[in-house]
Amino acid sequence: MPDDETDLAPGTDDAAGLTAGTDAGATVGTAGTPGATEVVETAPVPVPVLTAPRDGTPDVVTTQAALDAAVEVLAGLEGPVAVDAERASGYRYGQAAYLVQLRRADGPITLVDPVARLDLTGLAAVLDGPEWVLHAASQDLPCLAELGLRPRSVFDTELGARIAGLPRVGLAAVTEHFLGIGLAKEHSAVDWSTRPMPASWLTYAALDVELLLDVRDALEAELERQGKLGWAREEFAAVAAAGPPAPRVDPWRKTSGVHKLRSRRAQAVVRSLWAAREELARSRDVSPGRILPDSAVVAAATAQPRTTAALASLPVFSGPANRRLGQYWLDAIDAAMALPEQALPGQAPRGDGPPPPRAWAERDPAAAVRLVRVRDTLAALAAEHGLPLENLLTPDTARRLAWDPPGTDAEQVAAFLGGRGARAWQVGLTAAPLAEALVRAASDPLPEPRARRSTPVVTEE
Repeated sequence: MPDDETDLAPGTDDAAGLTAGTDAGATVGTAGTPGATEVVETAPVPVPVLTAPRDGTPDVVTTQAALDAAVEVLAGLEGPVAVDAERASGYRYGQAAYLVQLRRADGPITLVDPVARLDLTGLAAVLDGPEWVLHAASQDLPCLAELGLRPRSVFDTELGARIAGLPRVGLAAVTEHFLGIGLAKEHSAVDWSTRPMPASWLTYAALDVELLLDVRDALEAELERQGKLGWAREEFAAVAAAGPPAPRVDPWRKTSGVHKLRSRRAQAVVRSLWAAREELARSRDVSPGRILPDSAVVAAATAQPRTTAALASLPVFSGPANRRLGQYWLDAIDAAMALPEQALPGQAPRGDGPPPPRAWAERDPAAAVRLVRVRDTLAALAAEHGLPLENLLTPDTARRLAWDPPGTDAEQVAAFLGGRGARAWQVGLTAAPLAEALVRAASDPLPEPRARRSTPVVTEE
């Protein structure tokens, strides 16, 4: 990147694709009357915005010959590799990658089209070794793994920015913070499965890796300055080693609005419609919500129509697409309505964790007191070290510690935290203060029990 890219006059363009934006930060003002305090007002400061890669937007790699040539270039370079992927979230079924962006050292940006079904073996071999630099790595690593691309180590600029205490951690904000350059970000929510991809989309995608290695180096230096680089490295290693998430139990229960349904029969309709929608979405490779929104599923579960005409009277189902699918949806509803009582959904299975904190004061007042102490201790530690609270210790681990502590000794607390997956740096920061918090909680007054409220009963019909 040329050194003079940030020294542009407001409103001008240069060959590298920089234009001037604005940001708050400069102060202007004049002295008032003698003895008066000078009035200082914040004025916008021009921020160069990168609108195109330095070397232009490359063509998308769609042939094996082009991929082999790109792999050869990558193999001839050294150092970390900037990696990004674009998915069609909200448009397609699943989270497959529809574009992969790569850059190494000062080499060219490479845009690979996974839809072209190329042999990525050579690319995987080149990427098996160097550090990958990604922004929000946990979002992209699963879809890249589906392509056979897996890193040995990562540097996550989003996670690193959190640990460094940056107030905004989006890629554009982090780039501006460290490099003083904004990024044009207009196409973050488009359908990346579209073919051919518009040129403006490809420019946006290329910009995601254009400066990522520069951001990485600046962020590493800042983490080192703060004494947090070791913490970040532990977090990066955990991200790289994480496997796919475990399948969700009863995923239909995540349907928005299902919690309002008290009838087991209505819940059965939701379950049946959810399964029918998933099957159709998978076969069409379309996001389930684009076929039938959750609100329509809950509406049908509430009304429980028994004819296609009654179903078509409901919102969404009256549209042309779902009118054509009327019998398909009605069959799913009929299947749920025909279930015997013993086959209806029961209460949602409880996890192995503690109950919701709002119930603690009544169920275990001492645990409620411990939770206050634990939360206050973690909040103070997070503020002291300039960390987001959730990056210091997961809320679930904090609740489990307060609900069923292993003891009040620092070593006991440390073993508990480590067993819950806390990294060594987190244990080192929190174990002793949390042990002290548990000791103090033992002498705190217990909360007054709240008036008991009746619990809604889930009925059969």
